[in-house]
Order: sequence, then C-alpha cells, then structure tokens
Amino acid sequence: MSFPGTFAETTPDKAAVVMAGSGDQLTYAELDERATRLANVLGSLGLAPGDHVAFCIENQLRFLEVAWGCHYAGLYYTAASTRLTPAELSYIIDDCGAKAFIASHALADLAAGTVSATPEVAARLMLDGTVEGFDSYEAALEAASAERGEGWEEGVDMLYSSGTTGRPKGVQVPRRAEPLGTKPALSMVAEGLFSYTADMRYLNPAPLYHAAPLRFTMGVHRVGGTAYVMEHFDPTEALRLIQEHRITHSQWVPTMFIRMLKLPDEERTSYDVSSMEVMFHAAAPCPVEVKKRMIDWFGPVVHEYYAGTEGNGFVYCNSEGWLAHPGTVGQNLLGSLHITDDDGNELPPGEPGTIWFEGGAEFEYHNDPEKTAGSRHPKGWSTLGDVGRLDEDGFLYLTDRKAYMIITGGVNVYPQEAENALALHPKVDDVAVFGVPNEDFGEEVKAVVQPIDMDDAGDDLERELIAYCRERLADVKCPRSVDFRPELPRHPTGKLYKRLLKDEYWEAAGRAI
Repeated sequence: MSFPGTFAETTPDKAAVVMAGSGDQLTYAELDERATRLANVLGSLGLAPGDHVAFCIENQLRFLEVAWGCHYAGLYYTAASTRLTPAELSYIIDDCGAKAFIASHALADLAAGTVSATPEVAARLMLDGTVEGFDSYEAALEAASAERGEGWEEGVDMLYSSGTTGRPKGVQVPRRAEPLGTKPALSMVAEGLFSYTADMRYLNPAPLYHAAPLRFTMGVHRVGGTAYVMEHFDPTEALRLIQEHRITHSQWVPTMFIRMLKLPDEERTSYDVSSMEVMFHAAAPCPVEVKKRMIDWFGPVVHEYYAGTEGNGFVYCNSEGWLAHPGTVGQNLLGSLHITDDDGNELPPGEPGTIWFEGGAEFEYHNDPEKTAGSRHPKGWSTLGDVGRLDEDGFLYLTDRKAYMIITGGVNVYPQEAENALALHPKVDDVAVFGVPNEDFGEEVKAVVQPIDMDDAGDDLERELIAYCRERLADVKCPRSVDFRPELPRHPTGKLYKRLLKDEYWEAAGRAI
C-alpha cells in the first residue's frame, strides 16, 4: 500500500509538503491526519464513494490535504481553476454534480458568487475564514474523527479542460473501487520513467489544480518524498529554490523554460542546478532551440511526455532519444499511435494528420456524449484533437491543435511553428499566432505579441518580427501583421487562451469562418 498514511507510520516527522515562498510545511503525520479527518467530514455529510466533490483553492499549504482527503473518501474530486469567473466556476460545480464544495478565503468573492447558482450543493466549507453560505473548514476538521475507517477506497480526480477551444469539459475515467493505497498507473510511470523515490525533493512551479501538477505532486506522496510547491512561478525564484533545496525532480511547461533562458546569462548561470536528476515537461510543444539549450544547461536530465487528462495515451522521450530525433515528443508507451486524414484513413510516416491512440485508458466527457463520440475513431481509437506526424522509427512530432489550423488561399498553416520562432526573439515576452479574416484568401496569419517592453511596440518592431520569422519559415507560415498587447490571456499552466484572442477578430468581421 502506498499513500500518505503509509509514511505517517514510517516517517511521521518528514516534510510531505513545503511551501516554497513561506517555508510552511506539513509532515506526513499531519497530512495523513488532516486528510483522514476531511474524509470523515465528507462521509458525515452523506457523501459516499463515487459521489462528487469540488474545490477551488490557490497554491497553499492546505491544498494537498484537501485533495488527499477527497481521495481517502473514495470520491470523484474536481479541482477547479482559481482564475475562473463565478459563472464559469458555478458551471463546473453544477456540471460535475458536486454534493460538497470547498474553497479558500483568499477566493471568497469568487466562491460566494457560486452559492445561488449551485443549489444542488449540500455543504460548503471554507479555509482560513468564512463568508455567508460557507461553514468553517477548520472547525469541521477539529470535530471529526482522526481514525481511518475500514474498507476505504481510492478516489479519482475528474478534472476539467482549461477551455482553450471551447467550454470546459470534465474528463471522467472509471473509478475502480480499489482499496486505499492501491497505486494508479501514473505511479508506475513516475517511478519507472522519472525515478520517483523516497529521497526525492520535487519542485512544483505550476498551479496544483491542473492535471499534471496535481497528479505528479500527489505521486510524490505515494513514495514518501518531499514536494516543494511554488505559490507562483518566477524564473529566478525557481532557480534559487533548486539551489537552496537541492531539488532532484521537477515538472515544467515550455513557457517556463523560455522565461528562465531569457534571464541575463550572469544571473541564470549563477545558480547551482547540479542536483537536478529528472526534469520533465509537457502541455505544449517545445521549440527545438529551447530544448537544446535546456539540455546543454541542465544536462541529459530533460524528459518530455505528451498526454492528456484523458489518460488515453502516454508518449515519452528522454534527452538521448530527443537528441537523436530533435523536435519529437517521443513514442507511445500505452499502446499504438495512428495518424489519419480527415476521413479517418491512416497516413504513411512523415504525413501530418489527426493523432489517434489505441490501447489507452477508458474515458468519457462528463455529460457530453457528443464530445465523447467526436473523440472516437470507428476502430475504437481516441484522440485529443491534436495534429502530428510519425517518423520511420515511430517517434511522434506534434504540429498543432486541429482547431487552430489556418487555411489561407487553400494552404493549411499550423501556427505553432510561427509561435515557436517568434517566442525566441529577444524582444518578445509572449506570442499568439492565429488566423484572421482576409477577403481574398479567406484567412491570413496574424501574430499578437506581448513585448518585454511595451515601449518597443510599434511599426519598427512589427517589421522586425515579420522579417525574423521569414528568415526561419516559409512566407505563408509567417504573420502578415503583428499587434501588440501588454499581456496575453495565458493559463498559469502555460496554455494560451488563443480562442479569446481569435474570437475578437472574427466577431469584428461579423463571421466565424
């Protein structure tokens, strides 16, 4: 058996969670006791294994005890983004069928805005204070038993997509009613590929409500390691933490790599990062030059995977495999990969098309049979909606999301290539590339750039960026124009809300295609 309770017995005083900014921590004994008390609270409220609970909490000390408490209770639990509006959060709480909702006082206004819109929620708890409609989380735990019940079962998360291409959808995988402490498949991945052990010191720089940070951080507690959680990502602070705590494991997204690489060389290289044994990344394609520089800097400890909340596949590549196949995200470890055209016919190596997984985990989109059906191939394969190609050795290369493809003058353009090129320009902090209306060609390529210094925004930088892109890519793939903004709508996990930007331009044109 492997869960926090295991290590509450063997290493009770060891730190399970350390908040990177404040230094506050929970030992394994504290984490297990609080999770146990919360599970008993939820049971006393009438929630039974297989029921749903939702919570919305920023990266703070109590986040993981809440997650584990819901897990101990055998529930489906939905960790919601802290960046939602009350209406968006209410939709998720209602859609997942939550019988209880837990929030933090730091998000009091957001949480309070959901009360009237979620009448099916039977109980609401709030950490660090209360507002109308919520009871005290701390008081509830204090009154609950700290004794673990007999026959407790594993819970399972049911997380929602970040809504980058539409309304968020809940990804539901079967709950198998296994005894609490039964290792999930992801633990085998973490231990087998990423060398998770009790001695690990893991740095999480991302919001814990996202699938990968939540699952891989909870995975640290399956082996008895220590998780260091950043309240917010900052590139210099991340390097300082690696040096100070001799971090051995960490997970990132490419935008974090880019921000660290753009630090002044004298600052970036002043930190000792030699303790890092495994750093893995996902969530978005990583520009080839960025990946090369990260491997040069940290050594061959950079691992990459391509997967989704759905769990229907797991494509993986270590540094050695990537250096032999630059730009790849790896090979599928959970079955076979298929690349097809729009009619579902398989394509030969080298030809880009829709990526399909065969042999992965079962899943469905909660309350959305149409989306579930749309993710299935007639042969039973499933897709995340991404486009890519396979090489002769079976290595996968991502192109982009199918929804972002630009058709300009009959030519298919995937904007990820231009984004990767422009992201490396020294005056660019962030960039989004997408199609906008063009009367002659249907669509044209547009870039919206967040410059490092808004004082640089203007015609000169626009011309410079277009020329920079055309030096690296065919003209048709490069933006014909560039707009500038002080900030782009990017999810803290690194995903770009490109749809929000794109919709502005299409709505102004009075059409959607």
